[in-house]
Amino acid sequence: MKWPGRVGVGELLQFRVGGFFRAVAVSLVFAAITSGAAQAAQEASGAERVYSTAPPRLLQIRTLVGDAGRQASIGSGFLVSADGLAITNYHVVSQAALEPNIYRLEYNAADGSRGDVTLLRVDVPNDLALVRVDKKDAPFFAFDRAAIEGRLPKGERIYSMGNPLDLGFTIIEGTYNGLTDHSYTDRIHFSGALNPGMSGGPAVTADGNVIGVNVATRRGGQLVSFLVPARFAAALVAQVGTADKPTDLRGDVGKQLVGWRSELFKSLSVAGFRASNFGRYRAPETQALWFNCWASTNADATPKPRASVNSTECGSDTSVFVASDLNIGAININHSLVKTIDLNSFQFSTYLTQLSQPRLSGGGPFKKWYTPQRCHEDFVNTSLQPEHPPLRVVWCAQAYRTFEGLYDVSLIAVTQDQPLEALVSRLSMQAVGYDDAMALGKRFLEAVQVGK
Repeated sequence: MKWPGRVGVGELLQFRVGGFFRAVAVSLVFAAITSGAAQAAQEASGAERVYSTAPPRLLQIRTLVGDAGRQASIGSGFLVSADGLAITNYHVVSQAALEPNIYRLEYNAADGSRGDVTLLRVDVPNDLALVRVDKKDAPFFAFDRAAIEGRLPKGERIYSMGNPLDLGFTIIEGTYNGLTDHSYTDRIHFSGALNPGMSGGPAVTADGNVIGVNVATRRGGQLVSFLVPARFAAALVAQVGTADKPTDLRGDVGKQLVGWRSELFKSLSVAGFRASNFGRYRAPETQALWFNCWASTNADATPKPRASVNSTECGSDTSVFVASDLNIGAININHSLVKTIDLNSFQFSTYLTQLSQPRLSGGGPFKKWYTPQRCHEDFVNTSLQPEHPPLRVVWCAQAYRTFEGLYDVSLIAVTQDQPLEALVSRLSMQAVGYDDAMALGKRFLEAVQVGK
Protein backbone atom coordinates (compact mmCIF):
# COMPACT_ATOMS: atom_id res chain seq x y z
CA MET A 1 0.00 0.00 0.00
CA LYS A 2 1.30 3.48 -0.87
CA TRP A 3 1.48 6.31 1.60
CA PRO A 4 -0.79 9.24 0.89
CA GLY A 5 0.78 12.14 -0.94
CA ARG A 6 0.04 14.63 1.83
CA VAL A 7 -0.66 13.62 5.39
CA GLY A 8 -0.76 15.88 8.43
CA VAL A 9 0.97 14.85 11.64
CA GLY A 10 -2.34 14.10 13.37
CA GLU A 11 -3.57 12.08 10.41
CA LEU A 12 -0.23 10.22 10.14
CA LEU A 13 -0.47 8.96 13.68
CA GLN A 14 -3.91 7.51 12.98
CA PHE A 15 -3.15 6.11 9.52
CA ARG A 16 -3.08 2.32 9.72
CA VAL A 17 -0.80 0.20 7.60
CA GLY A 18 -0.92 -3.44 8.55
CA GLY A 19 -2.97 -2.86 11.70
CA PHE A 20 -2.57 -1.34 15.13
CA PHE A 21 1.10 -2.20 15.77
CA ARG A 22 2.28 -0.34 12.67
CA ALA A 23 0.43 2.75 13.89
CA VAL A 24 2.07 2.42 17.31
CA ALA A 25 5.51 2.14 15.62
CA VAL A 26 4.88 5.37 13.73
CA SER A 27 3.90 7.04 16.97
CA LEU A 28 7.12 5.87 18.64
CA VAL A 29 9.22 7.21 15.75
CA PHE A 30 7.52 10.57 16.03
CA ALA A 31 8.07 10.56 19.80
CA ALA A 32 11.77 9.80 19.30
CA ILE A 33 12.11 12.65 16.80
CA THR A 34 10.44 15.15 19.07
CA SER A 35 12.48 13.91 22.06
CA GLY A 36 15.72 14.27 20.08
CA ALA A 37 14.77 17.78 19.04
CA ALA A 38 14.02 18.67 22.65
CA GLN A 39 17.35 17.25 23.78
CA ALA A 40 19.22 19.20 21.07
CA ALA A 41 17.45 22.36 22.15
CA GLN A 42 18.36 21.70 25.78
CA GLU A 43 22.04 21.17 24.87
CA ALA A 44 22.05 24.36 22.83
CA SER A 45 20.56 26.31 25.73
CA GLY A 46 23.22 24.72 27.99
CA ALA A 47 26.00 26.08 25.78
CA GLU A 48 24.32 29.48 25.73
CA ARG A 49 24.03 29.48 29.52
CA VAL A 50 27.68 28.50 30.02
CA TYR A 51 29.01 31.05 27.57
CA SER A 52 26.75 33.91 28.71
CA THR A 53 28.88 34.48 31.83
CA ALA A 54 32.25 33.36 30.42
CA PRO A 55 33.64 36.28 28.34
CA PRO A 56 34.73 38.48 31.31
CA ARG A 57 36.79 35.53 32.56
CA LEU A 58 38.44 34.61 29.24
CA LEU A 59 41.77 35.91 27.92
CA GLN A 60 43.79 35.77 24.78
CA ILE A 61 47.49 35.51 25.61
CA ARG A 62 49.92 36.99 23.08
CA THR A 63 53.68 36.56 22.94
CA LEU A 64 55.29 39.64 21.44
CA VAL A 65 58.76 40.24 20.09
CA GLY A 66 59.81 42.94 22.52
CA ASP A 67 61.55 45.37 20.20
CA ALA A 68 59.08 45.05 17.35
CA GLY A 69 55.94 44.92 19.47
CA ARG A 70 54.42 42.37 17.08
CA GLN A 71 52.93 39.04 18.04
CA ALA A 72 54.98 35.88 17.59
CA SER A 73 52.34 33.45 18.88
CA ILE A 74 48.88 33.45 20.43
CA GLY A 75 46.93 31.27 22.83
CA SER A 76 44.16 31.46 25.37
CA GLY A 77 43.84 31.65 29.14
CA PHE A 78 41.30 32.14 31.91
CA LEU A 79 41.08 33.95 35.23
CA VAL A 80 41.14 31.87 38.41
CA SER A 81 41.13 34.59 41.10
CA ALA A 82 39.69 38.04 41.69
CA ASP A 83 43.16 39.62 41.83
CA GLY A 84 44.20 38.66 38.30
CA LEU A 85 45.71 35.18 38.51
CA ALA A 86 45.16 33.24 35.28
CA ILE A 87 46.01 29.82 33.85
CA THR A 88 47.31 29.06 30.36
CA ASN A 89 49.55 26.45 28.73
CA TYR A 90 53.32 26.48 29.15
CA HIS A 91 53.70 26.12 25.39
CA VAL A 92 51.73 29.35 24.93
CA VAL A 93 54.28 31.33 26.99
CA SER A 94 57.41 29.20 26.48
CA GLN A 95 59.25 31.83 24.45
CA ALA A 96 58.89 34.37 27.25
CA ALA A 97 59.96 31.78 29.83
CA LEU A 98 63.12 30.76 27.98
CA GLU A 99 64.05 34.12 26.42
CA PRO A 100 62.63 36.87 28.66
CA ASN A 101 64.99 39.47 27.19
CA ILE A 102 63.55 38.92 23.71
CA TYR A 103 59.87 38.23 24.29
CA ARG A 104 57.13 39.70 26.46
CA LEU A 105 53.50 38.82 27.09
CA GLU A 106 50.23 40.74 26.88
CA TYR A 107 46.57 39.82 27.09
CA ASN A 108 43.49 40.81 25.14
CA ALA A 109 40.20 40.32 26.98
CA ALA A 110 36.79 39.66 25.48
CA ASP A 111 35.63 43.06 26.76
CA GLY A 112 38.28 44.80 24.63
CA SER A 113 40.72 45.56 27.45
CA ARG A 114 44.38 44.65 27.17
CA GLY A 115 47.49 44.81 29.29
CA ASP A 116 50.78 43.23 30.31
CA VAL A 117 51.08 39.64 31.53
CA THR A 118 53.52 38.62 34.26
CA LEU A 119 54.67 35.00 34.14
CA LEU A 120 54.79 33.56 37.67
CA ARG A 121 55.13 29.79 37.51
CA VAL A 122 55.39 26.99 34.96
CA ASP A 123 54.64 23.27 35.12
CA VAL A 124 56.50 21.97 32.07
CA PRO A 125 55.58 18.24 32.29
CA ASN A 126 51.89 19.12 32.47
CA ASP A 127 52.17 22.02 29.99
CA LEU A 128 50.74 24.67 32.33
CA ALA A 129 51.66 28.20 33.32
CA LEU A 130 50.35 30.61 35.94
CA VAL A 131 50.31 34.30 35.05
CA ARG A 132 49.06 37.55 36.55
CA VAL A 133 47.17 40.27 34.68
CA ASP A 134 46.10 43.73 35.80
CA LYS A 135 42.44 42.86 36.39
CA LYS A 136 41.02 43.49 39.86
CA ASP A 137 37.70 42.27 41.22
CA ALA A 138 36.94 40.53 37.94
CA PRO A 139 34.80 37.39 37.81
CA PHE A 140 36.78 34.17 37.57
CA PHE A 141 36.40 30.42 37.04
CA ALA A 142 36.30 27.89 39.87
CA PHE A 143 37.62 24.33 39.62
CA ASP A 144 35.16 21.46 39.61
CA ARG A 145 35.48 19.43 42.82
CA ALA A 146 34.38 16.15 41.21
CA ALA A 147 37.04 16.61 38.51
CA ILE A 148 39.73 17.41 41.10
CA GLU A 149 38.83 14.23 42.99
CA GLY A 150 38.58 12.08 39.84
CA ARG A 151 34.84 11.48 40.17
CA LEU A 152 33.61 12.98 36.89
CA PRO A 153 31.60 10.35 34.95
CA LYS A 154 32.47 9.46 31.38
CA GLY A 155 30.01 10.73 28.82
CA GLU A 156 29.27 14.02 30.57
CA ARG A 157 28.74 16.96 28.25
CA ILE A 158 31.50 19.57 28.67
CA TYR A 159 32.30 22.86 27.00
CA SER A 160 35.67 24.16 25.86
CA MET A 161 36.37 27.85 25.31
CA GLY A 162 39.14 29.88 23.73
CA ASN A 163 40.07 32.05 20.77
CA PRO A 164 40.71 29.75 17.78
CA LEU A 165 42.89 31.09 14.96
CA ASP A 166 42.43 34.63 16.33
CA LEU A 167 38.84 34.59 15.07
CA GLY A 168 37.29 35.59 18.40
CA PHE A 169 36.24 33.85 21.57
CA THR A 170 34.07 30.80 21.02
CA ILE A 171 32.61 27.75 22.77
CA ILE A 172 32.90 24.10 21.67
CA GLU A 173 30.65 21.29 22.90
CA GLY A 174 32.11 17.82 23.43
CA THR A 175 32.17 14.78 25.67
CA TYR A 176 34.34 13.87 28.64
CA ASN A 177 35.92 10.45 27.99
CA GLY A 178 38.17 10.09 31.03
CA LEU A 179 41.95 9.79 30.97
CA THR A 180 43.66 8.45 27.86
CA ASP A 181 45.14 4.96 27.88
CA HIS A 182 48.83 4.22 27.15
CA SER A 183 50.01 7.62 28.35
CA TYR A 184 52.59 8.32 31.05
CA THR A 185 51.28 11.86 31.53
CA ASP A 186 47.61 12.19 32.47
CA ARG A 187 45.52 13.70 29.70
CA ILE A 188 41.74 13.87 29.36
CA HIS A 189 40.27 12.62 26.08
CA PHE A 190 37.83 15.30 24.92
CA SER A 191 35.67 14.62 21.86
CA GLY A 192 35.52 18.23 20.76
CA ALA A 193 37.11 20.24 17.95
CA LEU A 194 39.98 22.18 19.52
CA ASN A 195 41.88 24.44 17.12
CA PRO A 196 45.16 26.41 17.26
CA GLY A 197 44.76 29.46 19.47
CA MET A 198 42.49 27.66 21.96
CA SER A 199 45.46 26.26 23.90
CA GLY A 200 45.23 27.30 27.53
CA GLY A 201 41.50 27.93 27.52
CA PRO A 202 39.15 26.26 30.03
CA ALA A 203 36.95 23.20 29.56
CA VAL A 204 33.98 23.37 31.92
CA THR A 205 30.91 21.47 33.04
CA ALA A 206 27.35 22.66 32.51
CA ASP A 207 27.73 24.46 35.87
CA GLY A 208 30.65 26.45 34.47
CA ASN A 209 33.33 24.86 36.68
CA VAL A 210 36.70 23.95 35.18
CA ILE A 211 37.48 20.26 34.64
CA GLY A 212 40.50 20.70 32.37
CA VAL A 213 42.69 22.99 30.27
CA ASN A 214 42.82 22.83 26.46
CA VAL A 215 46.22 21.51 25.40
CA ALA A 216 46.32 19.55 22.11
CA THR A 217 44.48 17.83 19.31
CA ARG A 218 45.35 14.61 17.49
CA ARG A 219 46.69 15.20 14.00
CA GLY A 220 45.04 12.89 11.52
CA GLY A 221 42.06 12.36 13.82
CA GLN A 222 38.61 13.90 13.99
CA LEU A 223 37.21 15.30 17.22
CA VAL A 224 40.05 13.75 19.21
CA SER A 225 41.39 16.43 21.53
CA PHE A 226 43.12 16.52 24.89
CA LEU A 227 42.86 18.46 28.14
CA VAL A 228 45.20 18.81 31.10
CA PRO A 229 43.27 17.63 34.19
CA ALA A 230 42.12 20.47 36.42
CA ARG A 231 43.93 19.11 39.49
CA PHE A 232 47.31 20.11 38.02
CA ALA A 233 46.12 23.67 37.39
CA ALA A 234 44.68 23.90 40.91
CA ALA A 235 48.01 22.71 42.35
CA LEU A 236 49.87 25.38 40.39
CA VAL A 237 47.55 28.10 41.68
CA ALA A 238 48.10 26.89 45.25
CA GLN A 239 51.86 27.52 44.93
CA VAL A 240 51.56 31.27 44.50
CA GLY A 241 50.74 33.99 47.02
CA THR A 242 49.73 37.52 46.15
CA ALA A 243 53.26 38.86 46.81
CA ASP A 244 55.07 36.31 44.63
CA LYS A 245 57.37 37.65 41.92
CA PRO A 246 58.78 35.87 38.86
CA THR A 247 61.77 33.62 39.53
CA ASP A 248 64.49 32.27 37.25
CA LEU A 249 62.01 30.50 35.01
CA ARG A 250 64.62 29.25 32.53
CA GLY A 251 66.50 27.56 35.36
CA ASP A 252 63.25 26.23 36.77
CA VAL A 253 62.40 24.63 33.41
CA GLY A 254 65.69 22.71 33.56
CA LYS A 255 65.11 21.56 37.14
CA GLN A 256 61.61 20.37 36.31
CA LEU A 257 62.86 18.40 33.32
CA VAL A 258 65.56 16.69 35.39
CA GLY A 259 63.03 15.78 38.10
CA TRP A 260 60.46 14.56 35.61
CA ARG A 261 63.12 12.51 33.76
CA SER A 262 64.22 10.86 37.00
CA GLU A 263 60.69 9.71 37.83
CA LEU A 264 60.07 8.57 34.25
CA PHE A 265 63.07 6.26 34.09
CA LYS A 266 62.45 5.02 37.60
CA SER A 267 58.98 3.94 36.45
CA LEU A 268 60.45 2.34 33.34
CA SER A 269 62.99 0.42 35.42
CA VAL A 270 60.32 -0.79 37.85
CA ALA A 271 58.11 -1.99 34.98
CA GLY A 272 61.01 -4.07 33.65
CA PHE A 273 61.31 -6.02 30.40
CA ARG A 274 59.57 -9.09 29.05
CA ALA A 275 61.15 -11.43 26.50
CA SER A 276 59.61 -11.60 23.02
CA ASN A 277 60.45 -14.04 20.24
CA PHE A 278 62.02 -12.87 16.99
CA GLY A 279 62.84 -15.93 14.93
CA ARG A 280 65.56 -17.82 16.79
CA TYR A 281 66.19 -14.89 19.11
CA ARG A 282 64.54 -13.51 22.22
CA ALA A 283 64.70 -9.77 22.84
CA PRO A 284 63.43 -7.31 25.47
CA GLU A 285 60.21 -5.33 25.24
CA THR A 286 59.06 -3.09 28.06
CA GLN A 287 56.14 -4.02 30.27
CA ALA A 288 55.25 -0.37 30.93
CA LEU A 289 51.61 0.26 29.95
CA TRP A 290 52.33 3.63 28.35
CA PHE A 291 53.97 2.17 25.24
CA ASN A 292 52.29 1.43 21.91
CA CYS A 293 53.79 -1.24 19.66
CA TRP A 294 53.48 -1.67 15.89
CA ALA A 295 54.83 -4.16 13.37
CA SER A 296 56.13 -3.68 9.82
CA THR A 297 57.64 -5.75 7.04
CA ASN A 298 59.30 -5.17 3.69
CA ALA A 299 57.86 -8.39 2.24
CA ASP A 300 55.54 -6.45 -0.09
CA ALA A 301 58.14 -3.87 -1.15
CA THR A 302 58.82 -3.06 -4.79
CA PRO A 303 61.33 -3.82 -6.19
CA LYS A 304 61.71 -7.14 -4.42
CA PRO A 305 64.09 -6.72 -1.44
CA ARG A 306 67.36 -8.61 -1.27
CA ALA A 307 66.94 -9.15 2.47
CA SER A 308 63.75 -9.60 4.48
CA VAL A 309 63.21 -7.24 7.42
CA ASN A 310 60.41 -7.86 9.90
CA SER A 311 60.29 -5.24 12.64
CA THR A 312 58.43 -4.23 15.76
CA GLU A 313 58.68 -0.76 17.23
CA CYS A 314 57.40 0.27 20.64
CA GLY A 315 57.21 3.97 21.40
CA SER A 316 56.31 5.79 24.60
CA ASP A 317 53.72 8.52 24.88
CA THR A 318 56.04 10.63 27.04
CA SER A 319 56.86 13.62 24.87
CA VAL A 320 57.19 16.95 26.68
CA PHE A 321 57.07 20.32 24.93
CA VAL A 322 60.05 22.51 25.81
CA ALA A 323 60.20 24.95 22.89
CA SER A 324 58.69 25.26 19.43
CA ASP A 325 61.69 23.37 18.02
CA LEU A 326 62.29 20.98 20.93
CA ASN A 327 60.10 18.15 22.21
CA ILE A 328 61.85 15.69 24.52
CA GLY A 329 61.20 12.56 26.54
CA ALA A 330 60.45 9.96 23.87
CA ILE A 331 61.64 6.38 24.40
CA ASN A 332 61.70 3.86 21.55
CA ILE A 333 62.50 0.15 21.45
CA ASN A 334 62.93 -1.41 18.02
CA HIS A 335 63.76 -4.98 16.97
CA SER A 336 64.31 -6.06 13.36
CA LEU A 337 64.81 -9.68 12.34
CA VAL A 338 66.89 -9.56 9.17
CA LYS A 339 67.44 -12.53 6.84
CA THR A 340 69.22 -12.66 3.50
CA ILE A 341 67.27 -13.44 0.33
CA ASP A 342 70.07 -13.29 -2.23
CA LEU A 343 72.88 -11.42 -0.46
CA ASN A 344 76.16 -13.18 0.27
CA SER A 345 77.71 -12.88 3.72
CA PHE A 346 79.83 -9.82 2.83
CA GLN A 347 76.87 -8.00 1.25
CA PHE A 348 74.68 -8.98 4.20
CA SER A 349 77.21 -7.52 6.66
CA THR A 350 77.27 -4.26 4.70
CA TYR A 351 73.47 -4.18 4.69
CA LEU A 352 73.36 -4.63 8.48
CA THR A 353 75.84 -1.77 8.93
CA GLN A 354 73.57 0.54 6.95
CA LEU A 355 70.52 -0.64 8.89
CA SER A 356 72.13 0.00 12.27
CA GLN A 357 73.20 3.64 11.86
CA PRO A 358 72.56 5.96 14.86
CA ARG A 359 69.49 8.21 14.61
CA LEU A 360 70.21 11.05 17.03
CA SER A 361 68.99 14.41 15.72
CA GLY A 362 71.63 16.80 17.00
CA GLY A 363 72.67 18.49 13.76
CA GLY A 364 71.21 21.22 11.61
CA PRO A 365 68.67 23.41 13.43
CA PHE A 366 69.14 21.41 16.65
CA LYS A 367 72.74 22.56 17.17
CA LYS A 368 71.61 25.24 19.61
CA TRP A 369 70.14 22.57 21.88
CA TYR A 370 72.71 19.74 21.66
CA THR A 371 76.44 19.21 21.79
CA PRO A 372 77.87 17.06 18.94
CA GLN A 373 77.13 13.37 19.38
CA ARG A 374 79.87 10.98 20.42
CA CYS A 375 79.72 7.30 19.48
CA HIS A 376 81.62 4.22 20.58
CA GLU A 377 81.48 0.86 18.80
CA ASP A 378 82.72 -2.45 20.17
CA PHE A 379 82.07 -6.19 20.20
CA VAL A 380 80.62 -7.90 23.25
CA ASN A 381 81.90 -11.46 23.58
CA THR A 382 79.50 -13.74 25.45
CA SER A 383 81.21 -17.11 24.86
CA LEU A 384 80.89 -17.98 28.57
CA GLN A 385 77.11 -17.53 28.34
CA PRO A 386 75.83 -19.56 25.37
CA GLU A 387 72.30 -18.18 25.69
CA HIS A 388 73.68 -14.71 24.87
CA PRO A 389 74.84 -14.32 21.25
CA PRO A 390 77.95 -12.21 20.52
CA LEU A 391 76.94 -8.63 19.75
CA ARG A 392 78.28 -5.65 17.85
CA VAL A 393 77.22 -2.68 19.98
CA VAL A 394 77.09 1.00 19.06
CA TRP A 395 76.57 3.55 21.86
CA CYS A 396 75.94 7.20 20.95
CA ALA A 397 75.17 10.13 23.24
CA GLN A 398 74.77 13.88 23.02
CA ALA A 399 74.31 16.35 25.86
CA TYR A 400 71.83 19.21 26.11
CA ARG A 401 73.54 22.59 26.08
CA THR A 402 70.87 24.34 28.14
CA PHE A 403 69.78 21.63 30.57
CA GLU A 404 72.70 20.21 32.50
CA GLY A 405 72.60 16.51 33.28
CA LEU A 406 70.33 15.50 30.38
CA TYR A 407 71.36 13.43 27.36
CA ASP A 408 69.90 11.79 24.29
CA VAL A 409 71.23 8.25 23.96
CA SER A 410 71.01 5.63 21.22
CA LEU A 411 72.05 2.01 21.85
CA ILE A 412 72.20 -0.41 18.93
CA ALA A 413 73.00 -4.13 19.18
CA VAL A 414 73.49 -6.49 16.21
CA THR A 415 73.83 -10.24 16.77
CA GLN A 416 76.98 -11.84 15.31
CA ASP A 417 76.32 -15.58 15.60
CA GLN A 418 74.93 -16.20 12.10
CA PRO A 419 76.42 -15.09 8.73
CA LEU A 420 73.10 -14.62 6.90
CA GLU A 421 70.64 -13.81 9.70
CA ALA A 422 70.70 -11.24 12.50
CA LEU A 423 68.61 -9.40 15.04
CA VAL A 424 69.10 -5.64 15.11
CA SER A 425 67.90 -4.16 18.42
CA ARG A 426 67.73 -0.48 19.21
CA LEU A 427 67.01 1.46 22.42
CA SER A 428 66.61 5.24 22.01
CA MET A 429 66.15 7.56 24.98
CA GLN A 430 65.61 11.31 25.08
CA ALA A 431 66.41 13.55 28.06
CA VAL A 432 67.88 10.80 30.20
CA GLY A 433 70.55 10.99 32.92
CA TYR A 434 73.77 9.31 31.82
CA ASP A 435 73.83 6.86 34.73
CA ASP A 436 70.20 5.93 34.11
CA ALA A 437 70.96 5.33 30.43
CA MET A 438 73.96 3.13 31.27
CA ALA A 439 71.97 1.02 33.75
CA LEU A 440 68.98 0.59 31.42
CA GLY A 441 71.25 -0.13 28.46
CA LYS A 442 73.06 -2.89 30.37
CA ARG A 443 69.75 -4.57 31.22
CA PHE A 444 68.65 -4.22 27.60
CA LEU A 445 71.78 -5.94 26.23
CA GLU A 446 71.61 -8.74 28.79
CA ALA A 447 68.07 -9.53 27.66
CA VAL A 448 69.10 -10.21 24.02
CA GLN A 449 69.33 -14.01 23.88
CA VAL A 450 69.18 -17.01 21.62
CA GLY A 451 65.80 -18.68 22.03
CA LYS A 452 65.49 -22.10 23.58
